[in-house]
Amino acid sequence: MKPMKVAVIGSGQIATSRHIPAYTRSKQAEIKYIVDPIIERAQAAAEQFGIPVATASLDDVLSDPEVTAVSVCTPNHTHAPVSIAALEAGKHVLCEKPAALTYDEALRMKEAADRTGNILNIGVVNRFNSAVNHVKQLIDAGELGKLYHVYCSFRAHRSIPGLGGPFTTKSMSGGGVLIDWGIHFLDLIFYCLGENTKALSVSGAVHGELGKQMENYAFTSMWAGPPNYEGTYDVEDFAAGMIRTSGPSLTFNGAWAQNIAESAMYVEFLGDKGGIKLEYGGDFTLYTSRGGMLLETAATFNKVDAFDEEIEAFLLSASGGVKNRANIDNTLTTSQVIDALYASSEQGKEIVL
Repeated sequence: MKPMKVAVIGSGQIATSRHIPAYTRSKQAEIKYIVDPIIERAQAAAEQFGIPVATASLDDVLSDPEVTAVSVCTPNHTHAPVSIAALEAGKHVLCEKPAALTYDEALRMKEAADRTGNILNIGVVNRFNSAVNHVKQLIDAGELGKLYHVYCSFRAHRSIPGLGGPFTTKSMSGGGVLIDWGIHFLDLIFYCLGENTKALSVSGAVHGELGKQMENYAFTSMWAGPPNYEGTYDVEDFAAGMIRTSGPSLTFNGAWAQNIAESAMYVEFLGDKGGIKLEYGGDFTLYTSRGGMLLETAATFNKVDAFDEEIEAFLLSASGGVKNRANIDNTLTTSQVIDALYASSEQGKEIVL
């Protein structure tokens, strides 16, 4: 089979560091277009990766019958309109996370995918992570027994991204650390718990304190920077919450920035037979007991590049029209939960789903 012609829409960091290199390594794909409204950025990416066409016009891609699939790597507030337009133009779509600013927008994206019959995957890359899939296998096999609670932490010292820019402007991002980092953690948890686990209610609190006086914000790192002190900061830099499900309870806290000089990026799965601590993006440890002994097993295994796996799975799904684990059908719970957590914080009460 000839390689599938694809387009990458957006030439920011996620496109140039992840999507484009993964497509370039794939034998299933050939990138024909790189699209960015700032044409100089598109041209720079095209030159760097040898992409034939750099354009500022999305219509160039949507009107080209050669293009079968697209990656949407644009700012969050454009995910829904760009993805829906691509689906309606007959393209299969891999849209970076979050699917959209709100759960309602995500539902409209699903409706467009259902109506057109095209594949719509969301960039929930942890579903293709080797460690995450081994953890899921252990849970599915009953190695932890009754899973009664899951806790995750996604905290950093001082690392608000692009202060004053799209990441900290709610109308463009949908929120702060919860929708940016938390979505990865919550999605991998629901993936590991399985599709039969339903979210029942949520209670959340978010705070945007450290970045609101932008010029006084001292930081250790700032990806997507430098800061724009003339810009906007109206999102949260800290989030905490509890989620009741039909299975285990879930609690979390997360921070782009906190006045504790420690980072914590992990998920803990607690069962009556065993527990697992998964280091985000790393390895995991299994804790059990047997014959009066406490056992601790550090797992070792072959690892794959999760983004390569995500892209390969998308291309396979697009070529065969078969939905996979990253299809929007399988990721709506995370969008619904995050929406409800923001509502819970704003209203100061638990939200029943």
